[in-house]
Amino acid sequence: MFYYLLKYVLLGPVLRLVFRPRIEGLDHVPSTGAAIVAGNHLSFSDHFLMPAVLKRRITFLAKAEYFTGPGLRGRLIAAFFRSAGQIPVDRSGKDAGQAAIREGLGVLAKDELLGIYPEGTRSHDGRLYKGKVGVAVMALRAGVPVVPCAMIGTFEAQPPGTVIPRVHPVVIRFGEPLDFSRYAGLEDEKAILRAVTDEILYAIMSLSGQEYVDRYASVVKAEEQSAQERAAQVTQRQRRFRRTPPG
Repeated sequence: MFYYLLKYVLLGPVLRLVFRPRIEGLDHVPSTGAAIVAGNHLSFSDHFLMPAVLKRRITFLAKAEYFTGPGLRGRLIAAFFRSAGQIPVDRSGKDAGQAAIREGLGVLAKDELLGIYPEGTRSHDGRLYKGKVGVAVMALRAGVPVVPCAMIGTFEAQPPGTVIPRVHPVVIRFGEPLDFSRYAGLEDEKAILRAVTDEILYAIMSLSGQEYVDRYASVVKAEEQSAQERAAQVTQRQRRFRRTPPG
């Protein structure tokens, strides 16, 4: 009930007013039955913009940190995300991927729409990164189509670290559903899962026009963070050396 209150009364109209999104290919999203909507992930706003324009309810797998904040504020945020159709998934530990797959298959078993970001995290620089194979596992096990979706302009509207979005044109573009029924029963074959995932990412790239990076975003982020920390340490040592008098 609260999902539709957010969508049509509280949040949806505000998002449409601020972002004024142009919607393309909405008829590619099935009107009934289970399906996966797989999109690029450029902004925190993506979680809410796509549901605001879809005619059907969609459930996203969201990181558990959104649901575990301390105090009253944390409980309110958790309640908000649940009401907005988000399911918490713990992304730490070796079983994180299996937990996400279980939750996703549960949504699809109810003939609902499942939203997923195959990159696994937000792009920190606007490029499209290598997809994780969980989306392929769910598509093959559930036997459902995958609708590629491109969010265009949300990175500029709300870059990483920005709380209040900027006014910037946004396009939400849906592509034709991808049918992977030819791979039925092969969801345990690593080569098949990688091929399916790459096909999904290629469809997203074709819709978004993003530069593609054949590496996981989380790995690139960690490397860049580590490099920044090393550079900061070198700068700090140089400053201490300059302040230390000779002899």
